Amino acid sequence: MHRTPRERLHELFTKVDAFFASASARHGERMACRTGCSDCCRRRFSVTSIEADAIREALAALPEADRAALAERARAGDPGVCPALDGEGRCAIYAARPLICRTHGLPIRFAPASERALPVIDACPKNFVGEDLHAVEASSVLDQTTLSTVLAALDMAHADAAGQPRGQRVAIAAVLSGEG
Repeated sequence: MHRTPRERLHELFTKVDAFFASASARHGERMACRTGCSDCCRRRFSVTSIEADAIREALAALPEADRAALAERARAGDPGVCPALDGEGRCAIYAARPLICRTHGLPIRFAPASERALPVIDACPKNFVGEDLHAVEASSVLDQTTLSTVLAALDMAHADAAGQPRGQRVAIAAVLSGEG
């Protein structure tokens, strides 16, 4: 059975969400990520074209008043805050949130800019406070290079199927405002 890039994106999201839930259950209070904590949402960012399409689909399912409120926040809101963030610190597009939002807070292994440096592990500064992140068991650490590679492959397949250029990124504010 051939799955579409969007179906595979949903599978990736499901796996990452399960990984996050497992890490949260395993580490309990060592991870401060909870509903209403929105520190990681205090910026504006871009998403891949496949993620933008998933967000557009989720937006289409919202009531018109909610879509209009999101579009207004995207156009006129605080430029240092994700426009999907509502007044109670909740994400208005939580089910369709992009990969970066699904992984934020977890220990993430990534390669530093220098090719000769060893991989670095980082996490939200509210999580694993006072601990050496390199001591966190490997089963609780996501590999950023692997995730980025999988997402890029899905995005390329999505772009090819849609006849669009590969590698395009879209500001989340543009998606929410209907301008991108």
